[in-house]
Amino acid sequence: MQFHLNGFRVGDPLIEPAVEPVAEGASRAGMPETVDVLIAGSGPAGLVLAAQLSQFPSITTRIVERRGGPLLMGQADGVACRTVEMFNAFGLSERLLREAYWVNETVFWRPDPQNRGAIKRTGRVQDTEQGMSEFPHVIVNQARVQDYLLDAMRRSARRLEPDYGLEVVDVQRDDNAGEYPVRVTLRSTDPSRLDELVTVRARYVVGCDGARSRVRTAIGQTLRGDAANHAWGVIDALAVTDFPDIRLKAAIQSATKGNLLIIPREGGFLARFYVDLGEVTPDNRDSIKRTTVERIIQTAQSILHPYSLDVKEVAWFSVYEVGQRLTDRFDDAVAADGTSREPRIFIAGDACHTHSAKAGQGMNVSMQDGFNLGWKLGAVLQGRSGVDVLRTYSDERQPVARELIDFDKEWSAMMAAPPKDPNRPEAGGVDPAELQAYFVRAGRYTAGVATRYRPGTLTGEATHQALAKGFEIGTRFHSSSVIRLADAKPVHLGHAALADGRWRLYAFSDANGSALEALCEHLATSSDSVLRLATANSADIDSVLDLRAVLQQPHREVRVEALPSVLLPRKGRYGLIDYEKAFTSDAATDIFDERGIDRERGALVVVRPDQYVAHVLPLDAYAELNTFFRPILRMR
Repeated sequence: MQFHLNGFRVGDPLIEPAVEPVAEGASRAGMPETVDVLIAGSGPAGLVLAAQLSQFPSITTRIVERRGGPLLMGQADGVACRTVEMFNAFGLSERLLREAYWVNETVFWRPDPQNRGAIKRTGRVQDTEQGMSEFPHVIVNQARVQDYLLDAMRRSARRLEPDYGLEVVDVQRDDNAGEYPVRVTLRSTDPSRLDELVTVRARYVVGCDGARSRVRTAIGQTLRGDAANHAWGVIDALAVTDFPDIRLKAAIQSATKGNLLIIPREGGFLARFYVDLGEVTPDNRDSIKRTTVERIIQTAQSILHPYSLDVKEVAWFSVYEVGQRLTDRFDDAVAADGTSREPRIFIAGDACHTHSAKAGQGMNVSMQDGFNLGWKLGAVLQGRSGVDVLRTYSDERQPVARELIDFDKEWSAMMAAPPKDPNRPEAGGVDPAELQAYFVRAGRYTAGVATRYRPGTLTGEATHQALAKGFEIGTRFHSSSVIRLADAKPVHLGHAALADGRWRLYAFSDANGSALEALCEHLATSSDSVLRLATANSADIDSVLDLRAVLQQPHREVRVEALPSVLLPRKGRYGLIDYEKAFTSDAATDIFDERGIDRERGALVVVRPDQYVAHVLPLDAYAELNTFFRPILRMR
């Protein structure tokens, strides 16, 4: 990480200087009359959004939460590889990985053919495909995930903290009301001032307030989808067992007692048990909701036969019904009369899509919603982009949620189905071998890397995709190891991208380096340089577009002083030189080979602030680069 750019500071470099210093012990000010962004709900989507917006000191953000304090125990626990990649941009991945359980392998158990009343291990696979991400799939309680994000917010220059004990009761939009067209009425849930009303006006409002979202209701959206028809009981337990795979993710199908999914938890001792409670009908729905923790344990014990399960302590338990629902839009860009307008109110996470817990996607997809929207709001509020960028949020995220719900339906159905009985094929069910094969095929979904944005304002056409086959346009930037030239440090190229709202230009050198040098000269000096046109005269040259170069030669054969000046930019109030713009291939894992980059011609890979590949262009495609960015960035 880089720090001390604008002067030496003692103390923790991860803590930014506060925009508005507050004396130690001073109380937090009440809700202001106006804010730039008001976020309703401090769940995963709301906190990622708030953490992103907190990185922009000039933006006033407030986040309200009806609970009296931070979440202590959450339902979700699976953190996909893609989410860990995102957390790395916030500087949170090391802490997450140190605490979490790493899901390395998944095992499959089915009825023993010799004794169908017992279970037998029938398969064991790697949880995520080799090379899919530099980070693993991990398990950690949702409350801890939210704690990490809260810490990132507290360290920011805004020192952002949620306003607890406030819930949304009404949202009204009035486009004649000036700069702050959205009026939100909040009600206190604090017992000391119960039902007290507070009104705040906002430029933008984002409802991350769950499946019963009042913000969603205010914009006329409805969750639509299949009614829940299958129930699961879930417990987090400390238990003694002779089941040999208790510390592996295990999918277990019993002949007649139901199915069980075991997820080891962080800490080495705790485990989560998802227990199949069967079909839900109008006649049994109430009784299933009243399922006791004792029944959940007994069902798990019967499924695990002949192995024993002695539960010593239950840390948490719940009963839920599987249901997948989705709204038509994630914003209010279409008025009640059907006319198009600037979006001012958005919804994210469970407010606009719900999933089962089986595929482990709900929390992860919700956080990606927040990441997608956060940088766009930041760009508009900072004046870097026009409001049309905000229209892309619903256009991008709603199809992603729909696709994941389709996958979730299929996966949940397979997880709930009984195993096929070779002696009674007419009874139906799922072949355990088919379940295992589907799990392997679905690895990109469960890892969170299956998302692909379609061509549009923020995503180019694949005209030049062959120049960098491994950086597929519309998918997340798949990082790879490189050597940082100035200090010879092996690093991951993707880790240069922080959650700071900047676009990245990764220039991969051509064979003799002439096209790369010409690109750098153009960006540094040309009147048509998108780098210069998008950057204010008073700002650092990389404050909007962050240029990085990857050379083909070994690092010891490249002289730092010979680099183009744009790769050694002077920044900050002292004009200090940034030495972290140039990299070379790592001999052990050559990025040109690993990501299919054309060695002869090189490539320019454009990456969005949320780590998705926006375009692949030739190094000399100056006009195409400008044409791509003109609808996105405001040019001088």
